[in-house]
Amino acid sequence: MDIGAVRVADDEDFKAFRRLADGVEGWCKKYDKNGIKVWLQSSVDTETRIRLLKVYKTLHDVSAATAYDVLHDAVYRKKWDRTMVEGFELCKVNWTNDISYYQMKCPPPLKNRDFVMQRTWLDTGMEYIIFNHSIFHKKIPPKKGVIRGYSYLTGYLVRPRGANACEITYVTKSDPKGSIPTWAINKLAHILAPKVIDRLHQACRDYPKWKSKHDPRYKPWLYPEQMSLPPLDPNDLLSKEECISDNSLDESDLKEEDFKDDDLQDGDF
Repeated sequence: MDIGAVRVADDEDFKAFRRLADGVEGWCKKYDKNGIKVWLQSSVDTETRIRLLKVYKTLHDVSAATAYDVLHDAVYRKKWDRTMVEGFELCKVNWTNDISYYQMKCPPPLKNRDFVMQRTWLDTGMEYIIFNHSIFHKKIPPKKGVIRGYSYLTGYLVRPRGANACEITYVTKSDPKGSIPTWAINKLAHILAPKVIDRLHQACRDYPKWKSKHDPRYKPWLYPEQMSLPPLDPNDLLSKEECISDNSLDESDLKEEDFKDDDLQDGDF
């Protein structure tokens, strides 16, 4: 889907996402360690300057259904996602599409980033898909001191591998905006991706015990009758970003040594 477009995803959208997740041509492997593989798209988008990134890992002790629940559960995310400053679901497009907000913490000298997204999901019985892209909404304008980033496409494909194992493929093409140099954006992406997947894996391990004590029957992503989000008001949609995000901090003088893998500790993002 295009940035800013809000519509119900169709079969072609899901097929396109599967092709990216499963494809092998046009990808350059950047990381293969501890069961995690990371690829960057070989070609660079001349318009956005951002490469597609893909991460794959098999979780040998987590069911696909559990991983899907963890990716959806906004309450639980506040517990395990230490990069999240704020996050919420604003409204629904329909039962499998909503509008949401996410602000992430970035280590100095970077400024925090936030995203307003349409999120889409699908449970086929054989696999689970969740993906999002950025949109513009009157009720969530850019905040002072935070740079509004764009997600061109970010999502997960989860497939079962037995009763208590699954494989996860994560695909993303996101632009943090601001004045971060292009090389830093792409370098950060493939350094941070394994950390994100490892943290998600641990969150999946811990989820059944946590959920058993926190409204265990409440799963609106599985049971639409539980969804209490208000419907989208089309009048709240904007065709483009009308307010300029806060770009007052110049990040263009970042140096490559600022982004060594060892320097980016688990709590940094």
